[in-house]
Amino acid sequence: MPVTARRRPAAPPKRSFLDKAAYVAAPGTVVLGLLYYFGNQYNEAYYRAFGVPLSDLPLSIQGVLARSPQALFFPVWVLLVCGLIALLALGRLGHALARPENERRRRTAYRSLLAVGLLLGIVGGYPVFFRDDLLTFLPASWPRLLLPPLVVALGVTLAFFAIQVRLGQHDPGRRSARVRDADRLWIVAGALLLGMLTLSLFYGVSRYAAMAGKAQAKVDADDGMKQSPAVELHSRLRLVHHAQGIEFEDLGAGAGPYRYQYRGFRLLLKTQASFYLVPYYGGYRNTVTVVLPVDDGTVRLVTRGSVR
Repeated sequence: MPVTARRRPAAPPKRSFLDKAAYVAAPGTVVLGLLYYFGNQYNEAYYRAFGVPLSDLPLSIQGVLARSPQALFFPVWVLLVCGLIALLALGRLGHALARPENERRRRTAYRSLLAVGLLLGIVGGYPVFFRDDLLTFLPASWPRLLLPPLVVALGVTLAFFAIQVRLGQHDPGRRSARVRDADRLWIVAGALLLGMLTLSLFYGVSRYAAMAGKAQAKVDADDGMKQSPAVELHSRLRLVHHAQGIEFEDLGAGAGPYRYQYRGFRLLLKTQASFYLVPYYGGYRNTVTVVLPVDDGTVRLVTRGSVR
């Protein structure tokens, strides 16, 4: 009786690091996480400008994600434009250095680019991450927040490109064991540079999101808080506040328990415990946030939409 040999099951294909990482964090999850983080930075800075405690922010995930485009559009657009210019310039340079007659220039180029890149990335990164007071000579708006991280990112990109030029000097089939060991160290250095690049861009965009939230709060207050609903405030007791431009009327005892009426407020935020009201006259400099309890029965709010 003939004996048939059994075939061994084929070995599963080896998966790369990115394939394994996809099981832990899918790309969509990472993108949503970043959108939530930057949107949260924007919202926190926005309400902090009105004096609202961060612990009182009842922000839903949808509400945070809805604000993320306002925090990300400009810095991402700047990063894409700068990245495109850098890649086109370095690609053209790399194509020129790859010619056989430019071998000597290639060695000089990668050493020079590595030195300049490390100088910009490491030395320039010190004031960015640790000494922000050294950057006060820059304008206080987006240049101070985006230009220093972009300089660090440029330096890291130049250093990474220099490593790629260095690794491309030798033919992979003719590398000795010693050269291969040295190349592994260069690859590790390139991975560290990519980590520094990610950190610098993340840091810059995060700071810009906070700045954009604070700036938008000032713009909204100067514009009369048109995006917030106008409310009439009816109270059992006379309120003591310092908000400007608020109209007061005593309706008399015959009007019921809520006899005191106030007009000129807009509802900035409502939590489970408090109403946060701001006046829509006077601009941001004169904005006072009035905090009233929700459940003690002393006040009642009547929404008037966005009509001033």
